[in-house]
Amino acid sequence: MTDIAAVKAALAGQRIETPSWGYGNSGTRFKVFAQAGVPRTPWEKLDDAAKVHEFTGAAPTVALHIPWDRVDDYAALASYAKERGLKLGTINSNTFQDDDYKLGSVCHPDAAVRRKALDHLLECVDIMDATGSKDLKLWFADGTNYPGQDDVRERQDRLAEGLANVYERLGDDQRLLLEYKFFEPAFYTTDVPDWGTAYAHCLKLGDRAQVVVDTGHHAPGTNIEFIVATLLREGKLGAFDFNSRFYADDDLMAGAADPFQLFRIMYEVIRGGGFTPDVAFMLDQCHNIEAKIPAIIRSVMNVQEATAKALLVDRAALTAAQRSGDVLTANAVLMDAYNTDVRPLLGEVREELGLDADPVAAYHRSGWAAKIAEERAGGQQAGWGA
Repeated sequence: MTDIAAVKAALAGQRIETPSWGYGNSGTRFKVFAQAGVPRTPWEKLDDAAKVHEFTGAAPTVALHIPWDRVDDYAALASYAKERGLKLGTINSNTFQDDDYKLGSVCHPDAAVRRKALDHLLECVDIMDATGSKDLKLWFADGTNYPGQDDVRERQDRLAEGLANVYERLGDDQRLLLEYKFFEPAFYTTDVPDWGTAYAHCLKLGDRAQVVVDTGHHAPGTNIEFIVATLLREGKLGAFDFNSRFYADDDLMAGAADPFQLFRIMYEVIRGGGFTPDVAFMLDQCHNIEAKIPAIIRSVMNVQEATAKALLVDRAALTAAQRSGDVLTANAVLMDAYNTDVRPLLGEVREELGLDADPVAAYHRSGWAAKIAEERAGGQQAGWGA
């Protein structure tokens, strides 16, 4: 039997980091659609993030993206976050939006470009020192479009050298989180295309280098929960970037495309001992046509619902069925948990924390959307352009 009190306690303690860029304008390669009330500065992004945490009680940290969130005083930004009940979380680098990086960044054939990319990554560690952030997340768009364009092995050597330099600069309580993506924007080879490549580099670097699993960064049909189970078994799962995909790296709301997959992933996290602060649960999403703040609130709720269902799996019954070779019963145990409506349970958890049982409805009643639409008229909205 499942201990409901223990499940509720686990859910009450769950923390999900929201992305600063999720509050800004975004879109496809064809068009970015602006929305009223979108933040114009990192400070306003934190104001919106504070609302997500206010209504969910589960999102106290905000990831920054450099240079999108560059400010003159990062310690002051951290203090501003603290005043709003937040902390600055993961620092994300950007080595993919500069003309110099057309042929790569840390893997570029030109040593001068590699030096420029490395200097940016080291700057990100300096920012971590100022903000108190513990994690540096690295995703590289590096790769090639044509056979023969560059030496595949040499690019791995350049990558290893760059990562080693960054790792050496980290403080004792800081981590390097390496993300992978199997294609895009490079279409022939990608320099960090899969979890095995990321794992191999992290293994060589040391204990404070770990792999990020972005749920949208896999080929169709990939068994992501197997990857999660393996990385947990090896002690190399550092973080998740939660989002959903239908075709490619769609960056849709977590749990929107395949909630059953998210449940399966969360079950492996819990079963493998990954439901701890050592594995960061982060959202990495772009809200192209939907309202930003409600979408992020809904994403947090989707992760919570998948987690609640995973916590409800009758582990003893599942183990017994597995060991006896009872295939159908084992599957039924998982399906019983997945088919449970956990919304009332999560509503109880929120109310016991002094929150509204329905965070989305509470947000809409708050009037924040109308307030920021009026107050943020004019100026340059935050976003990455297209």
